[in-house]
Amino acid sequence: MPGSAKKRTPGRFITFEGGEGSGKSTQIQLLADRLNGADHRTIVTREPGGSPGAEIIRHLLLSGMGKLLGDEAETLLFAAARDDHVQHVIKPALDRGVWVLCDRFTDSTQVYQGKLGNVSPGLINALERVTIGDLKPDLTLVLDVPAAVGLARAIKRRGAVAPDRFEQESFEFHEKLRDAYRQLANESPARCVLIDANADAETVAGRVWDAVRQRLFAPALNETARA
Repeated sequence: MPGSAKKRTPGRFITFEGGEGSGKSTQIQLLADRLNGADHRTIVTREPGGSPGAEIIRHLLLSGMGKLLGDEAETLLFAAARDDHVQHVIKPALDRGVWVLCDRFTDSTQVYQGKLGNVSPGLINALERVTIGDLKPDLTLVLDVPAAVGLARAIKRRGAVAPDRFEQESFEFHEKLRDAYRQLANESPARCVLIDANADAETVAGRVWDAVRQRLFAPALNETARA
C-alpha cells in the first residue's frame, strides 16, 4: 500500500504597520533574516506593490495621482493593487509553506483611508471581502513612534528625494495617524501587538522577536508538549 504524502504545513502571515518613519522596512528585513536563519522559508513584500501589476499602481498612488481622483477612487486603486498582490504573491507563498512578511496590508487602508480619510467603512469592508476573502494575518506588529521622530527619520531616509504622497501630509495628520494605529492595536489584541519602536534598531528587533516567539511559536510548542 503506497505511503500517504506528507501534508504541507501552510506558511504564516505577519504584517507590519505604523506611521511614516516607524522603521517597518528595517524591522521586517531583520525578522526575515532571523526566520531564514532558523530554517523558515520567508519572503518579504510590501503594499501598495509586491507584484508586477501592484507596483505599477504603487507608482500612481505615491505620486499623488490617486488623490487627484478623489478619496474613493484612490481606495479602489489600493484595492486593485491588493488583489493582484494577494493572488500572485501572498496566497501562493502561504500555500507553499512560506512565511510571508508584508510591509502594510488592509489595516493601512482602514487607518489612512478610513479613520483619517472620508471613505465609508462599508466600502472599505466590501473591498476587503472581494480582495482578501478569509485571508487574515496571523500576527500584526504595529510599530509605534512619536510623529516627530518618525517624520525626522523619513526626511533622513529619503535625502534629496521629494516626499511621497503621504509624507507630504501635515504634522497634525501624522499625530492622528499614530493615535489611529494605537487604537487599532487596542481594538484587536488577539492579532495585533503594539511595539515601542522609539529605540535603536537592535532593541526594537528584540521586541519584535519576543512578540513573534510568544504569539506564533509558544502556542505550537505547548500543543506539541500536550500531544
